Amino acid sequence: MTSKNLPKMLPELLRDIRACTICSASLPCEPRPVLQVSSTAKILVVGQAPGRRVQESGIPFDDPSGDRLRLWMGVDRATFYDAAKIAIIPMGFCYPGTGKSGDLPPRSECAETWRKPLMQLVPQVELTLVIGQYAIGWHLPTKRKSTVTQAVQNWQHHWPEKIVLPHPSPRNNIWLKKNQWFEGELLPPLKERVSALLTDI
Repeated sequence: MTSKNLPKMLPELLRDIRACTICSASLPCEPRPVLQVSSTAKILVVGQAPGRRVQESGIPFDDPSGDRLRLWMGVDRATFYDAAKIAIIPMGFCYPGTGKSGDLPPRSECAETWRKPLMQLVPQVELTLVIGQYAIGWHLPTKRKSTVTQAVQNWQHHWPEKIVLPHPSPRNNIWLKKNQWFEGELLPPLKERVSALLTDI
């Protein structure tokens, strides 16, 4: 696969993904894959799966979690939603439904079917934001047995190519209060790295 072929192949793959119905029988709503991809993006955001609000809007991180994530990254909405700069590829592309303690895990069929070919078509990525347990399991398999807290605490092990973040959901407010080092230690270098990569585009 040559870089010359990437732009042509990516639209074809995205068409297939957006028409996907592999796990439709297990979803609470009609499939609506939500992702943002470009072969030129230097930053990749890997979340879990869309929530109900994102499922309705079709816009990734179009919720309070996204507001917080953009603050952590130091970017505005226009920059965040510029696919040429930032790719957003969650572990599951459709809303999986709600369980007893929040949204259900992303459907495993999604990553098994689509993740590897997608990763081959984002060759310019220099920084991956790995958000949550399922993203850690795929992108940092050696950390699969670590808790999210342990993986975040050891963020420098994969820096500057990858950085582990807790989920920016308001549900994690208690975690943020318990781990106040996070904002002071991790966010400044994250913002600096994001700014430098976006400036180079």
